[in-house]
Amino acid sequence: MAARRKAARLTPALARQIRLLVLDVDGVLTDGALYYSASGEQLKVFHVHDGHGVKQVQADGIQVAVISGRKSAAVARRCRDLGIRHVFQGIDNKSGALDILLKRLKLGAEQMACIGDDTPDIPLFARAAFAVAVVDGHPLARAAAHRLTTLPGGRGAVREVCDWLLEARSRE
Repeated sequence: MAARRKAARLTPALARQIRLLVLDVDGVLTDGALYYSASGEQLKVFHVHDGHGVKQVQADGIQVAVISGRKSAAVARRCRDLGIRHVFQGIDNKSGALDILLKRLKLGAEQMACIGDDTPDIPLFARAAFAVAVVDGHPLARAAAHRLTTLPGGRGAVREVCDWLLEARSRE
């Protein structure tokens, strides 16, 4: 297992350089459980605290994007409700999607924070200035992150990271 990357401390300077927060969905914005109705419709549960955190960082000038390996109408709807304009779903190569996003936004990876929970997120962690794994994520993702949340995915972990960013950006 790889050792956790150095730079676990979110300094005010690092927080102020963050212009983009990239989120995974299943296991990060949700608890990772997949619900299907009898007709096959996929249902997802999102936590209101996470949504409020997303809106707060957006109001502070941080753009938010979603890069997810699965495709879901519920995710598209939730992102629309939260004002997340950059949504990549059904993505096998998350690093390739990140390249497109960074080019579109004219940003560098050193201006990005990300939150993930599993091995497909590790390539994003390797590029991010600040990489966070949810506490209940896969051991390899947790080992590759700069920092771990105290709350599990889908249960306020995204809000926790948003609060870290906002608090650090407000310190002198």
